[in-house]
Amino acid sequence: MTTYSSLPNGDIAPDELDYLRRRAEGGFGMVMTAACYVHPSGHAFDGQWACDSDERLPSLRSAADAIQESGAMGVLQIHHGGRQCPPALCGGQSVSASAIPAERPNAATPRALKESEVEDLIRAFADAALRAKRAGIQGIEIHGANTYLLQQFVSPHSNRRDDRWGRDRLAFPLAVTDAVLDAVGPGYPVGYRFSPEETETPGIRWPHTEALIEALCQRPLDWLHISLNDYRRTSLVGDFDEPVLHKASATIKGRLPLIGVGRVQTLQEAQAVLAMGCDLVALGRMAITEPEWPQRASAGEPLRTSVPEEDAASLLTLPAGLTRKIYSVHGWFEVEGKWTMQR
Repeated sequence: MTTYSSLPNGDIAPDELDYLRRRAEGGFGMVMTAACYVHPSGHAFDGQWACDSDERLPSLRSAADAIQESGAMGVLQIHHGGRQCPPALCGGQSVSASAIPAERPNAATPRALKESEVEDLIRAFADAALRAKRAGIQGIEIHGANTYLLQQFVSPHSNRRDDRWGRDRLAFPLAVTDAVLDAVGPGYPVGYRFSPEETETPGIRWPHTEALIEALCQRPLDWLHISLNDYRRTSLVGDFDEPVLHKASATIKGRLPLIGVGRVQTLQEAQAVLAMGCDLVALGRMAITEPEWPQRASAGEPLRTSVPEEDAASLLTLPAGLTRKIYSVHGWFEVEGKWTMQR
């Protein structure tokens, strides 16, 4: 969950450390950080933190300590925003697989990466992963989902290259995965997050994702993490009626653990995700509104599904940027006495 709260130089802010620490103390087994950019060209959000140089080691180390001092596993999510980066944040013009803008209002046209730059970014992901390991973080998740750079190489909408990075649209994400695994060495946990479909035409459809899953299952990863806005969701484009989680689990066939996600609020809903074939369950919004969710859910206690109308930062231990975003984006969260979360 992006926090929009880090310092202008890309270091994590003290109130973000408090936010991570409270979730770790609340009983979550794994606490995954907000996406952390591996290269200045991948800076995608105001208040996004960075892992792009050794100058970030103290910042990374402070996050590791905040999570792990309470016994949770700390995982760094490494990221490049690609064409989703605002030009003002990433050096004046965003980059992507091809010079194709996203299908959203006022989307800027990115610059296609040169082959040498693709190689540089593969190294940037690997260097960031090794940096995290050196900082004491206990695992890495490669962010290949949510329309960011790795997904842009997989997608026939955003990748129209005629070189080796376009003839095989899985080449870049797999090269990043292999480089990260080589950098951190055997025994260090690494996962990969993916989005199963896109609404664009042409866009990612299930056969593309099935091929990606097959390739990832051939690698010594520790988990795959699917990105869904609802764990019950079927095809975005009407290609099938089966829940996506079922299809993903059936494709993986137990070769790697699968993390399921998507509007999970109650213990019963978490159990339903497991029943669909997932091995672990991730919580996003609920980890914000209910920092002690694991403890309270297992004890059968009431769970907060909304943010208070005032003073959410103090009551829920939220960093300042995330608090401002929650209160300003209508419908993102249920706010007590104001509006309800869109479902």
